[in-house]
Amino acid sequence: MKRPPIGQRNTRQRDAIAEVIGAAAGPLTAPEIAERAQREIPGLGMATVYRTLKLLQEAGRVRTVILPSGETRYESEGLGHHHHFHCRVCDGVYDLESCHVVMPPGARTEEGFVVEDHELTLYGVCPSCG
Repeated sequence: MKRPPIGQRNTRQRDAIAEVIGAAAGPLTAPEIAERAQREIPGLGMATVYRTLKLLQEAGRVRTVILPSGETRYESEGLGHHHHFHCRVCDGVYDLESCHVVMPPGARTEEGFVVEDHELTLYGVCPSCG
């Protein structure tokens, strides 16, 4: 399957950033993306990372995940509905396969709000830190 283009041209930097995001077990911060991509592209700058993230978002390949703390992270688009777990020890954020909320789109809350979507972030200690 052919992926949507990333801006006008693909570069080693753009490909490395896209691969880092695609291989991650959960959403990453821009500095985490830069650190991992620099293993393949030494000297990769933050400005390039942010420009590439914007291009990847415009191409529909990456989406932002904004944690309740306000922190912005990035993950591959098309993962389907899922939630996240934020480890309080290592600060890692991981994808959870299952949904722990039974509230489908169109449901109404007791107060009369109509649900369109939901996001959930669980907090605690990951298996590596526990």
